Amino acid sequence: MRVLVLGGSAFVGRALVQDALDRGADVSVFNCGTRPALERVTQLTGDRLAGDLDALAGSEWDVVVDTWSATPTAVADTARLLSGRAGAYVYVSSGSVYRFPSPAGSDEGFPVVEVDAVEGPTDYAGNKRGGELAAETFDGPTVLARAGLILGPWSNVGRLQWWLDRISAGGHVLAPGPPDISIQAIDNRDLAGWCLAAGLAALEGAYNLVSPMGRWTMQDLLQACVDATASNAILRWAEPKVIEAAGIKPWTELPIWLPPGEIHDAMHMVDTSKARSAGLVTRDLRRTVEDTWQWLREVGAPELRSDLSLGLAPDTEAKVLKSIGS
Repeated sequence: MRVLVLGGSAFVGRALVQDALDRGADVSVFNCGTRPALERVTQLTGDRLAGDLDALAGSEWDVVVDTWSATPTAVADTARLLSGRAGAYVYVSSGSVYRFPSPAGSDEGFPVVEVDAVEGPTDYAGNKRGGELAAETFDGPTVLARAGLILGPWSNVGRLQWWLDRISAGGHVLAPGPPDISIQAIDNRDLAGWCLAAGLAALEGAYNLVSPMGRWTMQDLLQACVDATASNAILRWAEPKVIEAAGIKPWTELPIWLPPGEIHDAMHMVDTSKARSAGLVTRDLRRTVEDTWQWLREVGAPELRSDLSLGLAPDTEAKVLKSIGS
């Protein structure tokens, strides 16, 4: 099996490369070459924004997986170039392509944002939807992998990392409630494994890729962080109205958490039955948290954390904790 990962140096791309290697595949990555490729991986170097695709000339692959998130024309260029030279094209898209707000339980049939595939860059949703349209110009089976919230090792985003860092520091931790509010997420390794399997099976069309609705809660997530870090942290739950009154921003200052309402439903209440029927399996959230914590303790992870801007300022947390008392 020959696999080409367009990207392949961080987060989902890194997971794709590792999964393909574990399957015994002959793996190539195409990117700017700013990070060293893993052992046994062929590094192909070029700049997609500049149209520099010469390194892709002349070769063939069974599956191509594309993680691109910027200007959609870059996807159009590679889809056109690789038509007839690859067995399947899998584009890692996002649930952000759906029109907002998508109600709880929405599936792949819900309307998407309207964009022109040849224009860009726009915003994240527009780029991803444009990337989908561009990927569909590939002359062969094309999969649109609409991922929800992605967590796991090798992340260059930092949502779970922030919670692990904060909770590992111990003490009283502001926990956004209600504790039983649901969350949906997918481990990047589960996403990678499904994408490769889908390409090999020549699946086609769009699939929502995230954990089942209602499987996990915010309490499950934060308690898993406490357990993984062996911390003495005490979770202090605050009602959404308290957090709102303090001017704290959901999702960014308190990563992953969204208060009850239409934004929460659009992000954390997505139907995934189609993907599950096509083989999607999502590991337990505790394993994702534990493995991410182990990765953060390894050499190199602290450098990634230093570039992250997510999370709540300590003085803001202290004020809210004081206001809710004991």
